[in-house]
Amino acid sequence: MGIISEFKEFAMRGSVIDLAVGVVIGAAFGKIVTALVEKIIMPPIGLLIGGIDFSALSWTLKEAAVDAAGKDVPAVVIGYGDFLNTLVQFVIVTFAIFLVVKIINRLNRKQAAAPAAPEAPSEEVLLLRDIRDSLKK
Repeated sequence: MGIISEFKEFAMRGSVIDLAVGVVIGAAFGKIVTALVEKIIMPPIGLLIGGIDFSALSWTLKEAAVDAAGKDVPAVVIGYGDFLNTLVQFVIVTFAIFLVVKIINRLNRKQAAAPAAPEAPSEEVLLLRDIRDSLKK
C-alpha cells in the first residue's frame, strides 16, 4: 500500500473529516465572538465605566523618542485592553462550548436510559422451550 493511498484512507476517516469541520466552524465562531465582544459588549461597558475604549487601554513603559541618529524609537507599551477583550472572548467561547457539551451529554443520557427492545430468543432457546412444553403434556 503506497503512502498516497494510506494518506487518502486516513483523510477519509469520519473522525478526521469531523475534526476538519469542527476547526472550520470553530474559526468562524471565533470571528463572530471577536466581533461581538469588540463591537457590541465592550463599548457599552466602557461607556458605563466612563467612556473608556478597552482596546486602547495600555501602560506605557517608555515613551517614544528620537535617537541621536534622528531615527524614531517607538514607545514600549503593554496593551492590557486588548488582553481584557480577549479574556471576555475566551469566557464567551468557553461558556458556549460548555453548553454544547452539556446538551450532548444530556442527549447521550436519554439514549442510554431508553430501554432497549428485548432481543428475540435464539433458536436453541425456542427449541428447548418446545421440548419443555412437550414434556409437561
